[in-house]
Amino acid sequence: MMSEHNSKSKKKTGRRPKADPAKIRYTISFNEREHSRFLELFNQSGMNVKAHFITACIFEKTIKTIKVDKGTGDFYMRLTSFHSQFRAIGVNYNQMVKLLYTNLSEKKAAAILYKMERQTLEMIEIFKKVVQLTEEFDQKYLKNPK
Repeated sequence: MMSEHNSKSKKKTGRRPKADPAKIRYTISFNEREHSRFLELFNQSGMNVKAHFITACIFEKTIKTIKVDKGTGDFYMRLTSFHSQFRAIGVNYNQMVKLLYTNLSEKKAAAILYKMERQTLEMIEIFKKVVQLTEEFDQKYLKNPK
């Protein structure tokens, strides 16, 4: 009676065993230069486990390499800042037009708007040039790294 009670109340704890556990192990030796190169490739892969990286290399799985280029990051940050400023100008432009028509005569408002329009056209040309340079940068450095 006692053994029957023990078998019913026993609970299994711990991990469930894997269906196909990896239990075959290989070792590899590197000289200093090879080890340095291995660590460099491992860091570029973005992986956290060296064993997974090695397995991916052996079985020709796609390995993601991440290269952080300070110049590209700086360019991206400045472009983001420029875009934010450009949007802010658009908001200010709309507010200015409303103020002109509510506080000035139509003739004075039209004269000031004409000047703003000329400045806006110049800004558009500058922005087109920025877009063109960004596309050139993208093609030259990001899509076709050398």
